[in-house]
Amino acid sequence: MSHAAQDPRIAQLHAEHIQTCQARAERALSLSGHEALLIASGVEKYAFLDDRPYLFQPNPHFKAWLPLVAHPYSWLLVRPGVKPLLVYYQPDDYWHVPPAPPAGYWVDQVELRVISEPEQALQHLPKDISRVAIVGEADAALQHLIPNNPEALIHSLHWARASKTPYELQCLREASLIGARAHLAARDAFLAGGSEAEIHRAYLIAAGHTDRDLPYGNIVGLNEHAAVLHYQYQDAARPAQSRSLLVDAGAQVAGYASDITRTWTRGDAGSAEFDALLAAMESAQLALVDEVRQGVDYRAIHLSTHRHIARILKAQGLVAMSEESMLAERVTSTFFPHGIGHFLGLQVHDVGGFMASEAGGTRDKPEGHPYLRLTRDLAAGMCVTIEPGLYFIPTLLNKLRATPAAKAVDWAKVERLARFGGIRIEDDVVCRAEGAPENLTRDAFAALA
Repeated sequence: MSHAAQDPRIAQLHAEHIQTCQARAERALSLSGHEALLIASGVEKYAFLDDRPYLFQPNPHFKAWLPLVAHPYSWLLVRPGVKPLLVYYQPDDYWHVPPAPPAGYWVDQVELRVISEPEQALQHLPKDISRVAIVGEADAALQHLIPNNPEALIHSLHWARASKTPYELQCLREASLIGARAHLAARDAFLAGGSEAEIHRAYLIAAGHTDRDLPYGNIVGLNEHAAVLHYQYQDAARPAQSRSLLVDAGAQVAGYASDITRTWTRGDAGSAEFDALLAAMESAQLALVDEVRQGVDYRAIHLSTHRHIARILKAQGLVAMSEESMLAERVTSTFFPHGIGHFLGLQVHDVGGFMASEAGGTRDKPEGHPYLRLTRDLAAGMCVTIEPGLYFIPTLLNKLRATPAAKAVDWAKVERLARFGGIRIEDDVVCRAEGAPENLTRDAFAALA
């Protein structure tokens, strides 16, 4: 999971990243009135009345410092002007493979204490916690070390985390490269006639991942399944005819995620009508990526997407209405019901997307657009997804049929295209201080060409 270590600069990039994390923590402590920050990595959780653990998910505040994504019962103590102290849990366990001894580019950045029992952490952590901010889930508590998650501190850290450090950007680039390679393998498995399950397995093999390693569950939808936004199954049976494939899947490097979606067809005569729609969406998606600029209100990109969708619906002969009328009557929301994207980083839907300022508050979504996940102005270093879609979703189409706009829809064409499910094209994009954005996804596909 530490693919970023392949980069010869990674040790220096991480050292600089730690300096940034330290500065951000010290500012957050000053705002919350605490003297130290204690971060719990988290604990293993078990199924009810069972001894089977769920997949461990580390506290993102913990992995913001260190590439330790499979390390429960560990702690990080941060104090102004002092090297961070890492209490590293390494049990003497013959039932499971314990974490390896601490090693790698990150080790020199912390003061290490290795423990074999969770309770041993108490020997190394503060006895007096009256001025300690403890960040973690409630079940991470260890005797008197009870997470209090001070609001002012959390707001400050989340606000700052939106802008990625050079180390983080390098991890995101490598996650994009792995994801792009796996998407190409998924495409090839589709063209070979594979089932959803077979396509998923081809993706995992190409990524060098197991399901445990994925940043989120892969969406692998053939034909009409591409119209289910968060399609959660992977059918083992091969369909009689594979017309289209939508894959929404990422990869993970040192705790940082890529989030990529591609839509494929066989490109034969039977898909010509859908391919024309796919080409129009490809052009629109690239234009929307180019709107990722410093100072741009992300909400404006979302609204711009609806204008692009309206133009496509009209140009492709699907809806015979003016663009203005389609927007006013929310026809475009039938075909594009989700948001244009979100922050990306340590979490697939990274935190802080709705914050009004470092002090908190909420910046509202545009009226009538409840599913947008990001409402902030863009700034240098922010990594966002740009993922326009155009779908033929039965339940939404049925609602459109009941409106006055229904008479403007070419329902015969809708029925023909509905056999392909829908389209989503998603790139991971970094806002730069000046000029055009960095498209991590397109760069990754280009490197593999």
